[in-house]
Amino acid sequence: MAQSQDISMDIGTSNVLIYMQGKGIVLREPAVVAVDRDTDKVLAIGSEANRLVGRTPGNVQAVRPFRTGSLSDFTLASTMLQSFLRTVVGRHWLARPRCVLSVPTGVSETERRSISSIMFDAHMRRTQMIDRPIAAALGVGIPFSEPYGSLIVDMGAGATDIAVLAMNEIVVATCVPIGGDYFDDAIIRYIRKKHNLLIGDLTAEEIKINIGSAALPTGELAEVSADVTGRSLISGLPKTQEITTMEVYEAIKEPVAELIEAIQGVIEHTPPQLASDVFEDGIVLTGGAAALTGLAEAVYQALNIPCGVAEDPQTSVVMGCARILENGSLLRENPAEGRRKRLRG
Repeated sequence: MAQSQDISMDIGTSNVLIYMQGKGIVLREPAVVAVDRDTDKVLAIGSEANRLVGRTPGNVQAVRPFRTGSLSDFTLASTMLQSFLRTVVGRHWLARPRCVLSVPTGVSETERRSISSIMFDAHMRRTQMIDRPIAAALGVGIPFSEPYGSLIVDMGAGATDIAVLAMNEIVVATCVPIGGDYFDDAIIRYIRKKHNLLIGDLTAEEIKINIGSAALPTGELAEVSADVTGRSLISGLPKTQEITTMEVYEAIKEPVAELIEAIQGVIEHTPPQLASDVFEDGIVLTGGAAALTGLAEAVYQALNIPCGVAEDPQTSVVMGCARILENGSLLRENPAEGRRKRLRG
């Protein structure tokens, strides 16, 4: 049984979520570190560092230690996670708590060892790594202990894990570098090309969240718009431009099509009987990027397979890890390292 200070973690490209037994989710922070380029000194971590994104002077860089589902900076990742864990564990710091955390299916063994080393340096007694699709499925309550196929798509900021689960295993899986950041980049490029307006990452994310749509907007939704301020590429001065939902749809249409193609690829490599199960029960979308308006509808229209979004997609993975933390038998029933057929995204 888990001790009160034991935790579960979801370490994503854009956010870190930490759950503690008996207390629920106790930390939700941006996975960002602000660093002075000249001295390599860490200036801020988490929310404070995130406020500096796009607003820093030339010598200050806002860095995400995890990018596109991979560990990109060992030192900064270690510094960031130790800071978050000190905040959460507090007076239990010397107790060396146990941790269950999720990792993308595309993470290499070298990266797994690196993450284990980071967690040990952060005073974790033991770290159990769970593949993200398994954690997400447990978090939304998808049963996969029977010989029946379930397809889950976990969408983060930097990468998306797509997996068919059955018999407590990942049968077919892929991890593709398509996520919330990929959609944001597409919006930035579109607005730059069409309106000669340069906007930042945070502005693009706000556009996506507030007026974005992955499916063709109809009715009132097609008339929704927002004023966006950026820098004119012609005059070099600040400029405000009206952007419509239809324009955002056009901007992200191609990335959405790439995501759907990746989902289709997993289904095509799934054994026929399990694929039949998926066609019957549908696809479940989890992860923060899955909250994009119209995404489930776009998947259904393209594949003719029922598709739905988890009730709280951003917390699905960390709550799945929490279930394993609090119920030791799930570790045996749903091994993190099962046999699988992996596709390359």
